[in-house]
Amino acid sequence: MIDFGRELDGSEGIHCMENSPYTDYAELTYPIEGEYLITKRRYSAFFGTDLEILLKGLHVDTLYLIGGLTDVCIHYTAVDAHQRDYHIRVVTDAVAGSSEDAHRYALKAIQYLQRDALITAADIENEG
Repeated sequence: MIDFGRELDGSEGIHCMENSPYTDYAELTYPIEGEYLITKRRYSAFFGTDLEILLKGLHVDTLYLIGGLTDVCIHYTAVDAHQRDYHIRVVTDAVAGSSEDAHRYALKAIQYLQRDALITAADIENEG
């Protein structure tokens, strides 16, 4: 995975290189046997991947987003999901931004797209 966002303007060096120890999945999010793995190539998980083909094939209508950064990858993926008519659920206690302000503003922007987009891990536990 190579992420060429802020590298283009010189703000950052190339980062998120596939197979780098710094871009490995968090242990709790490792795919378990039978789960699909999509390699993300840019800020949005939809950009340049087969994610939408997989989601359509599985008849998915709701996406639960976790991880970081809220103001970059989570936000871009949420916007692209919204544009594709998916329901968005951002698990607010399982995401983090590049700063507290950026995190808060990104969540506000996502909630503007879908008013029920922001949930917590406890909300998910209480659903089941």
